[in-house]
Amino acid sequence: MRQYLLIIEKGQNNLSAYSPDVLGCVATGKTVEQIVQQMTEALYFHLEDMSQQGEQMHQARGLSDRINEINTTAGDFFTFVPININSLKATA
Repeated sequence: MRQYLLIIEKGQNNLSAYSPDVLGCVATGKTVEQIVQQMTEALYFHLEDMSQQGEQMHQARGLSDRINEINTTAGDFFTFVPININSLKATA
């Protein structure tokens, strides 16, 4: 089980989230609960596709490893999403 860092940003009408450990994987939603669910699904499918393509999995790094790299503004917040990489479907 890997814990992927999520950064959640408040927009004018919604929330958006991304994981600095998985570039290009983003989600939007109206509530924190919705954005976490959307991002969990997006991460799972993104990583599953990488597994099927034979690409190397992104290493999940913690907040302390990323704190100096992340550009945030007041109101942004962080959480972690657990992804069981052993359950990803690889191509047979």
